[in-house]
Amino acid sequence: MMTMTKRWLVMMAVLLSLTGCGYNDFQRLDEATKSAWSEVLNQYQRRADLVPNIVATVKGQANFEQETLTKVVEARAKATSIQVTPETLNNPEAFNKFQQAQGELTGALSRLMVVAERYPELQANQAFRDLRVTLEGTENRITVARNRYIQTVQEYNVLARSFPTNLTAMVFSYSPKPNFTVQNEAQISTPPTVDFSAPKK
Repeated sequence: MMTMTKRWLVMMAVLLSLTGCGYNDFQRLDEATKSAWSEVLNQYQRRADLVPNIVATVKGQANFEQETLTKVVEARAKATSIQVTPETLNNPEAFNKFQQAQGELTGALSRLMVVAERYPELQANQAFRDLRVTLEGTENRITVARNRYIQTVQEYNVLARSFPTNLTAMVFSYSPKPNFTVQNEAQISTPPTVDFSAPKK
């Protein structure tokens, strides 16, 4: 009888210690980061799906800069070739590779839109205008999704590094997660160089 009572007390002590050590918070924030990450991926995929239509529309414009178009196609191919798994969230190297590829596609599309400004016929094309509006909306959705992910990861990482919850993180292997870097944000937000010279014939 005494042994059963001791076991019961030990179990209660363990449960109480888990409640106060942030274990449940780790569970909640781990799921929140996965959910936020899924939304980031959904929006990036939405953008990638738009690229073939944009490229097809632009190809119909005579004398359009082929190099600009090629860079968009190559950037999309690189971004979509990276295999993203649940482990990507816990692998800084894989995460950095993914975000660099997405940053390159962002830059290539931005450059394409700047060059397109110099083609009045393309700007008058209703299909292109519709695609441009859709792309702009998608870029906004990406920004919102990324910001949500950044905030969620920050909350998770603070929990993983703070005392005493860092002890729980060590016991249950809750390592800090990689996040979008400041360098990457700067790269994405840098406007492309605009060349106002006439397009090559």
